[in-house]
Amino acid sequence: MLFVLDIGNSRLKWALYTMPHHASAIHSQGVCFLENIDQLAENDWADLPAPSYILGCIVAGDAIKGRVKEQLELWQAVPQWVVASERECGVTNGYDHPMRLGADRWVAMIGARQRLIQQGLASRPLVVVMVGTAVTVEAMDSSGKFLGGFIIPGHGIMLKALESGTAGLHVPTGEVVPFPTNTSDALTSGGTYAIAGAVERMMSHVREHCGQEPHCVMTGGAGWKMAPSMSTSFELVDNLIFDGLLEIAEQRFGQR
Repeated sequence: MLFVLDIGNSRLKWALYTMPHHASAIHSQGVCFLENIDQLAENDWADLPAPSYILGCIVAGDAIKGRVKEQLELWQAVPQWVVASERECGVTNGYDHPMRLGADRWVAMIGARQRLIQQGLASRPLVVVMVGTAVTVEAMDSSGKFLGGFIIPGHGIMLKALESGTAGLHVPTGEVVPFPTNTSDALTSGGTYAIAGAVERMMSHVREHCGQEPHCVMTGGAGWKMAPSMSTSFELVDNLIFDGLLEIAEQRFGQR
């Protein structure tokens, strides 16, 4: 069995699969906020079958990584942590310094590329969007080469920055509307359309660069919130990081 971890800036998501293969069935899965990870071995993971392999993607930092590793001592398998490389699973890294690319961005692109192949769309360029604490918008050509990407603040960070940097401005929850007529709606609409605009701009860049209409894949905890405000077509995927980890696991462990 294969145990995978997606550790972001706010939450840890985990899943146990029956084998290290991109078409594997899922045995069980869960999610918790980072402040609660110290109870995982005694609670959520206590009755799980012991996995043969553990593969993780983490962006939360060494302190969180250390706490997670302590919980994983429940099993004998030694965890492996994905870092970006020059090439893996058919994806080529075009970053100036490939290993400095965030592991989550790398794994998400591998997952998105695999989904494209499975759908018979391997000849299409690709835009990969992750909407979380931060928002990333990646571009890939039809050969699987990562061309580059945007990083912008997530919606919550935008609102907190405005609240802390603007006198008298408080951030209640508003609605996304075309013509906001109150401050709450203006803030919520502005942040949402800023993200949507970044995606649309990248779609335009890829369309011009590749001479083809790109396929867009969106994921992340806040991806569903963006859906009604997008003017470009896209595929919303719940667990794109898991898709990428499964593909990497198949390459690393599947032939053993």
